[in-house]
Amino acid sequence: MNPDSHIPQATLPSLPSSTPAPPPAAPESLSVVDRAVLGRSKVLVVGDVMLDRYWFGDVNRISPEAPVPVVLAQRSEERLGGAANVARNVAALGGEGSLLCVVGNDEPGERIVSLLEESRVIAHLERDAALATTIKLRVLARQQQLLRIDFESSPAHEVLLACLGRFASLLPTTDIVLLSDYAKGGLTHVGKMIAMARDAGKPVLVDPKGSDWSRYGGATLLTPNRAELQQVVGSWASEGELREKIDALRASLRLDALLLTRSEDGMSLFTADGVLSVPAQAREVYDVSGAGDTVIATLAVMLGAGLSLADAVRLANRAGGIVVGKLGTATLGYDELFNI
Repeated sequence: MNPDSHIPQATLPSLPSSTPAPPPAAPESLSVVDRAVLGRSKVLVVGDVMLDRYWFGDVNRISPEAPVPVVLAQRSEERLGGAANVARNVAALGGEGSLLCVVGNDEPGERIVSLLEESRVIAHLERDAALATTIKLRVLARQQQLLRIDFESSPAHEVLLACLGRFASLLPTTDIVLLSDYAKGGLTHVGKMIAMARDAGKPVLVDPKGSDWSRYGGATLLTPNRAELQQVVGSWASEGELREKIDALRASLRLDALLLTRSEDGMSLFTADGVLSVPAQAREVYDVSGAGDTVIATLAVMLGAGLSLADAVRLANRAGGIVVGKLGTATLGYDELFNI
């Protein structure tokens, strides 16, 4: 895509101008959004899906074969991972979550289909007979992760082209496009998807991956964490230097905004109008896996429901603070988010 090409405006609401913005009001002061309003928010999630498998057990001895613990497996769980977990979060909040992805013709692929149905996610799946559906197997003892084993492969070119065609057909019926990149090959045509969505007047939120973000050029908003951003722009010694680096990145990629998730330091939203900093919620951190999925899903649902970008960020921050207190890739519901 030509960097100088015109991108139709599908922009997010602007922030009050200030540099930097003063600390916002606490998220708890936000008004409750009506369930019916969230129910009208239509989010199309596209990206890499995986099946998260958990084996739980106990450790009482070390193996005589090698200096490793022996886990006596007692139970197992399966959950949606990757872009599937993002769509699951959209549906859990009460939004209309649709998922476009590629899975294999195998047992893990079938399990993903059934879990999507249980989660009330509208599935638009392309099947790749040669693809081994991605699995992340985690072994835990006494609620501590001991080992993770990954099984994965990349989808075929022809199937990805079919996904692109399906994406074009789904655009007219969605409010927000959410691209969840886990670098498994499902977003090979991400640049074309962004251009198509912006041409259709749809805001595009991207959870980025890797060190080359030129492929996300023209997106509306990116949601990296600190480590992901540092991989792209390098380290920074002050908030001023960080602002300069992000402003330059936004200009080069033609982004409306960038939301930086900062763990214990909360979140910072960078736009042309200034910086909005939201403090972290005071909660015990139990497991951060999947927290980014919850944050971007909440952001998408709230924007699709017509909230301002500032209020959507505050609610996404609250959602992230809740979900890190849960084990594994988790979701939160409407009542949890609004303390009902």
